[in-house]
Amino acid sequence: MYTQALDIPDSRQAGDLKAVEAPSAQPALQAHFEQKMDADHKIEPRDWMPDAYRKTLVRQISQHAHSEIVGMLPEGNWISRAPSLKRKAILLAKVQDEGGHGLYLYSAAETLGTSRDQMLDALHTGRAKYSSIFNYPTLTWADVGVIGWLVDGAAIMNQIPLCRCSYGPYARAMIRICKEESFHQRQGYESLMVLMQGTPEQRAMVQDAVNRWWWKCLAMFGPPDADSPNSAQGMRWGIKRISNDDLRQKFVDATVPQAQVLGVTLPDPDLKWNEARQHWDYGAIDWDEFWATVNGNGPCNKERLATRVKAHEDGQWVRDAALAHAAKKKEQAMKEAA
Repeated sequence: MYTQALDIPDSRQAGDLKAVEAPSAQPALQAHFEQKMDADHKIEPRDWMPDAYRKTLVRQISQHAHSEIVGMLPEGNWISRAPSLKRKAILLAKVQDEGGHGLYLYSAAETLGTSRDQMLDALHTGRAKYSSIFNYPTLTWADVGVIGWLVDGAAIMNQIPLCRCSYGPYARAMIRICKEESFHQRQGYESLMVLMQGTPEQRAMVQDAVNRWWWKCLAMFGPPDADSPNSAQGMRWGIKRISNDDLRQKFVDATVPQAQVLGVTLPDPDLKWNEARQHWDYGAIDWDEFWATVNGNGPCNKERLATRVKAHEDGQWVRDAALAHAAKKKEQAMKEAA
């Protein structure tokens, strides 16, 4: 759903990845890899790739997977409190989709030679990052709709270019994920439209939620291009197709008309149409808050991680039972073959 990974190194990898790849010890293989990049061809798991390319992909795909899994928590909190059976069913389906997205992405990362246990250990010990957006509370039912409209809308802007990522398994996973995310965005917007046709209290609830989530969604695209040292190499490798600032501008331009139809005010006094640029101008983002949240000091960082770790530990018996069953079936098959 949500990836800031090219811009935010994991704790264990800070400093590992440079913006420019060091000269390869295998110049012929490096040259062949560069030719594929120039021709915009896909790299597949069995193909040779530079170590830094592999590490960048592992970091990005695993962080993306972590974001999908942790992203189930803010909305899952509202499943039992949804205002109708229809809304409950929609939210259940959405949270289930997000769990599936995480599994697709963990599988894609495994093709790069890292194990799921390694990735989950990095998440649970706090060494790996996930999207900062999920470290904020969902205070009202309107937050669920705003997450669908704004958070998933920002995710779609980020993720559609990933369908053309140079790494084949990641690109193919993203095609299905983006289709499902598009449904999530429409579902969130429809939910808000219903609320905005309701009571004054419901309309005020939607406006309050928009006020709290707008700036956090703009920060989802990652730091400004000038402060994003890995972006240039990521774009050279075809992992990243559009810069952070360009994606952020596309999101603002697409969202302002939607807000006007919805009847909410976006909380930015500097928001105005720039006739010369043919884009919407917007105000300054609070990057201090963003980095504080990324580095573990957001309002829900500790709660989200503790909940995820507990769920993993509580499910250990299921994994043990599945492994024992698989071992038993294998033993039976060997006996029959003998």
